[in-house]
Amino acid sequence: MTTIDDLQVGGRRVVVRSDLNVPLDRSGDTPRITDDGRVRASVPTIRALLDRGARVVVCSHLGRPKGAPDPAYSLAPVAGRLAQLLGRPVAFAGDGTGDVAGAQAQKIVAGLGDGEVALLDNLRFHPGETSKDAAVRAAFADQLAGLAEYYVGDAFGAVHRAHASVVDVPERLPHAAGQLVLRELEVLRTLAGSAARPYVVVLGGSKVSDKLGVIRALLPKVDALLVGGGMCFTFLAAQGHGVGGSLLEANMIDTCKDLLGEGGDRIVLPTDVVVADEVSADAPTAVVAADAIPDGRKGLDIGPASVALFADRLRGARTVFWNGPMGVFELPPFAAGTRGVAETIAGLDGLTVVGGGDSAAAVRTLGIAEEAFTHISTGGGASLEYLEGKVLPGLAALET
Repeated sequence: MTTIDDLQVGGRRVVVRSDLNVPLDRSGDTPRITDDGRVRASVPTIRALLDRGARVVVCSHLGRPKGAPDPAYSLAPVAGRLAQLLGRPVAFAGDGTGDVAGAQAQKIVAGLGDGEVALLDNLRFHPGETSKDAAVRAAFADQLAGLAEYYVGDAFGAVHRAHASVVDVPERLPHAAGQLVLRELEVLRTLAGSAARPYVVVLGGSKVSDKLGVIRALLPKVDALLVGGGMCFTFLAAQGHGVGGSLLEANMIDTCKDLLGEGGDRIVLPTDVVVADEVSADAPTAVVAADAIPDGRKGLDIGPASVALFADRLRGARTVFWNGPMGVFELPPFAAGTRGVAETIAGLDGLTVVGGGDSAAAVRTLGIAEEAFTHISTGGGASLEYLEGKVLPGLAALET
């Protein structure tokens, strides 16, 4: 891949496709960013271009506004945070009309000087960003490409989407991969290839179906696969245990049986869980054996014995990939499992990778130092698809 170091960007306009899809608290008068990890991860590439005199036009999506303007999904709060992190003004090209790359954006971009930066409003305000109609998407891509002379792809979290800003714009401009994309690729190639052993994968989250592809791809390569979160209950059901009112994918039970047969003792399940009658911060809880969940009660976290078991299997690991929380970490009664596993991984030597999304949010929410991990991915679903061996259209566009 071409890198930003290969581009002669001084005095040139550069469209940077970043991933600024941050969570927002909309309970007040003004939306507030609750986790700025993706904004911070985007800064190095933007700053490197600005320091070389580029005129940078940042673009991103946020949420799913369905191809029409929606103030709840405006990138305006992100413009303010980006300006703070860069230490320089960020011109925000958002007029609320959904004409993301139209007249107002063109005027603001034309007024940029060397080392100055603008942020377009939510790309998904325009139907052309996600349209399956090639002509509609192409027309929007023409608009975006018309704003600049170079394109830099730095939104690894979006490279699995065949969207206009991800695939069609780099077809129209000289292009390069940003620093974030290159770092994500470096780490993921290690995880998918010849990772140092012992190699342990920790998977959580809600559904087996969401992680099935990565389980099948990595199971032959790992020394242990530790399973927590809501997805563990389908595995427990596959072992013949009742799971009470816990999350269960009944249609995946036979698949889990096959995986348990293939993985043997390399697949490690919780031995105890924290149960409650409801998902609530003040719900009475109890710790029960994983094979003795009472009818009607929900498993909402792994228990202390499971944390100790997982810590034992992680001890001495040279490579760890963790994707998905162990429980409903947002609520204090169900956060101990995720905290215990995260702190164990943070204390390891070797390559420790947090797989984006809820896991990254858990690290920050629980106050664990990000620097304790080798890499915190912004990739989410894109990371999983890469590890499954799928071709990601956004990466393919940058490689041509």
